[in-house]
Amino acid sequence: MILSCHDLAKAFNDHTILQNVSFHIEDNEKAALVGINGAGKTTLLRMIIGELAPDEGTVTLAKDKTVGYLAQNGAVDSANTVYGELLCVKQDLIDLERRIRECEQDMQTRSGAALDNLMHQYTNLTHAFETGGGYVYKSEITGVLKGLGFEEADFEKPISTLSGGQKTRVALGKLLLQKPDLIILDEPTNHLDMNSIAWLETYLLNYRGAVIVVSHDRYFLDRIATKVIEIDRTNAATFIGSYSDYAVQKEQLRAAAMNAYLNQQREIKHQEAVIEKLRSFNREKSVKRAESRAKMLEKIEVLEKPSEVRSDMRLKLVPKIQSGNDVLTVEDLGKSFDGNLLFENVSFELKRGEHAAIIGDNGTGKTTLLKILNRLLPPDQGRFRLGTNVEIGYYDQEHHVLHGEKTLFDEISDDYPTLTGTQIRNVLAAFLFTGDDVFKHICDLSGGERGRVSLAKLMLGNANFLILDEPTNHLDILSKEILEDALNSYEGTVLYVSHDRYFINRTADRILDLTAHSLINYIGNYDYYLEKRDVQMAALSGRSDSSEGAKDAQTAASAALPGASENKLDWQAQKQEQARIRKRENDLKKCEKKIEALEARLKEIDEEMSDPAIGVQLSRLQELTKEQTQLGQQLETLYEEWEILAQSP
Repeated sequence: MILSCHDLAKAFNDHTILQNVSFHIEDNEKAALVGINGAGKTTLLRMIIGELAPDEGTVTLAKDKTVGYLAQNGAVDSANTVYGELLCVKQDLIDLERRIRECEQDMQTRSGAALDNLMHQYTNLTHAFETGGGYVYKSEITGVLKGLGFEEADFEKPISTLSGGQKTRVALGKLLLQKPDLIILDEPTNHLDMNSIAWLETYLLNYRGAVIVVSHDRYFLDRIATKVIEIDRTNAATFIGSYSDYAVQKEQLRAAAMNAYLNQQREIKHQEAVIEKLRSFNREKSVKRAESRAKMLEKIEVLEKPSEVRSDMRLKLVPKIQSGNDVLTVEDLGKSFDGNLLFENVSFELKRGEHAAIIGDNGTGKTTLLKILNRLLPPDQGRFRLGTNVEIGYYDQEHHVLHGEKTLFDEISDDYPTLTGTQIRNVLAAFLFTGDDVFKHICDLSGGERGRVSLAKLMLGNANFLILDEPTNHLDILSKEILEDALNSYEGTVLYVSHDRYFINRTADRILDLTAHSLINYIGNYDYYLEKRDVQMAALSGRSDSSEGAKDAQTAASAALPGASENKLDWQAQKQEQARIRKRENDLKKCEKKIEALEARLKEIDEEMSDPAIGVQLSRLQELTKEQTQLGQQLETLYEEWEILAQSP
């Protein structure tokens, strides 16, 4: 065990944040720390690293173990270059290398015992240099920087010229290179694109130390976590398994707790009704019986209503009118900025009811494409058209149509006067505005808070075609789930840009990958995209000419055109997959028949060998024993074959 937290408690201004929090982290364990915004996750992390003293309880770190911590938006402030800042982590190896070079120089002037001593020192230094990774540390630094999204052209940039997000990535790179026994990361994926997040997942999965991570990226947590520690209403609970395992267990526990609560409430109301009825009889015995029941009722430990029950905050998206079947047709769109080509020859169509996610690296033009479709930017080439009765609802992180002088409550009530006060509060609560927050003025909100108000208003609209740019930014996990449920039940059409892979996996039935200046179409969710991506990219990588590559990419994207749900490659792959499944099913049936036949024959042999008349026929017994052994071996092989076939998807 590397870390033990026992009965931790913390309060600020008489407001309890954490109490009786206990858990432990084993060596090499990967743990996710989850909870709604404000639950106390960052407070707990600060107590673990010693930045904050607990009011009660203890934090125990195993002897001689090191801890590395990356805070939310943690950034470096240095005069170094990007590469130079990470190189500082390897200063011990740099010093060793310098001493080795000095020894090599001194060897030219030493002899006898002095030379022997120097050679011994040289051997020790080179051994320490080699075992410490001296021959690979430069390539290791390069690998980490590239993994975190830095190009080689960025390596010599002064850190002072970087954005806040880039500085945070440098800080993350430094922490990973330090290789502490326990890494603690608070929202490490905030400033990473999808490729960098995937690289970090692989790095942490293979990391030999322990990891505690706080993140709203559920796909990221699902990939790396083997344990989930949940902070809920000041207490902590531990769930073994991945994030998805936790979500299932949590929902089961929540449902069980809610059922127990509702059952108890029904029983309490029933007992109260019985007591009231007994008292109404107004007889001595009935009154005594009523008093007896009332005393028993007072002794009941009343269950608290479970938290995070979302029935009163469920969003319902209902288009005012239904659009035609053809919602959007895009033909040969292209856009460049300052000579930098974002995309060209982009063509695709959306049909009514489709939920499509646009993904791609940062800077590929995803947001620009959405702005063009909402007529905020003109395309350089190509055109698009909307279908019959299409009404767009647009969420843009940069252009929120809000009224600064209004309160949050008025912002909603003025635009939707038919909503009751309770309904308005429930909608705002779903987007993290509770209590007196609803009376804050729009002008006093942060950019992220304004984005959440805009998203709340959009969800209340009657549009039948939603265009969303990073709709889950600034939402906690609970609010993301509410939005996911709303979109999944939405009968209109959705086109959105998102880096939230879990959100994409739950809400998209189609992926449009903006890569190589064009779109590649995948009919399926994010898991399907991951499964098929390498096949599509392999088709592109064989093309050296960029125009041919773009043409191939566009051919893949044309799967969305009228009359075709998938392109030829997808169709062939589907046929091959169907043939493979049929073959597996046939092989499974044949295997089962063979097993049945062998088992039947072995039963016959057992019965025959049990016959007293056979017991005296030595030669026959030997024949049966030999056959029994051979059939047993064949049966064992068939069992293994059956298990493989049965487990195959």
